[in-house]
Amino acid sequence: MATKAFKSEKIDAIKAKLEKAQVAIVTEFNGLSVEEITNLRRALQKEGGDYMVTKNTLAKIAVKGTDFEVLADSFKGPIALAFGFEDQVSPAKAVAKFIKDTKKGVILGAAMDGKLLSAAETEALAKLPSKEELIAKILGSINSPASGIANSVNAVMAQLTRAMAAVRDQKAA
Repeated sequence: MATKAFKSEKIDAIKAKLEKAQVAIVTEFNGLSVEEITNLRRALQKEGGDYMVTKNTLAKIAVKGTDFEVLADSFKGPIALAFGFEDQVSPAKAVAKFIKDTKKGVILGAAMDGKLLSAAETEALAKLPSKEELIAKILGSINSPASGIANSVNAVMAQLTRAMAAVRDQKAA
C-alpha cells in the first residue's frame, strides 16, 4: 500500500517533468518487460526526454492546472508518460520506433502547447523531420542560390581560359 507521502512525491515528480516538458505522450505499456521499458527510457533520454510509468489517478492530479490537463481523459488502463524536454518531435520518433520494433505498446495521444493530439496525430508528429534536419534544409535552401552563382562565374572563367588557350595554340601552330 502506497503511503500518502509516496503518492505526494510521485505527483511532485510528474509535475516537475511537466513543467520542463514541451510535449507529453501517453502510451499504454501492456506486455512490456522491465528491460524493454528501461530500453525505451534510455532511448528517450538520449533524445532529451524521459519515460515514466504512473497510476492514472496520480497523473490526473499532476496535470491539473497545467498545459497538459487536456490529457486527463487519456488516462485509462495501464499508462506511461513520455516527456520531451528539448523538442516535440524526437520523443515521438523514439516512442514510435520502439513500438514499431517491439510490436508492443500503443500511443494513446499526446499534448503540446495546450492542445490534445490524437494517436494518429502523434504518429504523424513522429514522421516529421527533426529540428536539426529542418535547419539543415533551410541552410541548404539559403546556400543554394549563392552556390549557383559561384558555379556560373567559375564556368564562364573556365570557358574563357579554354578559349584563350585554343587561340594561343592556333597562333603557335
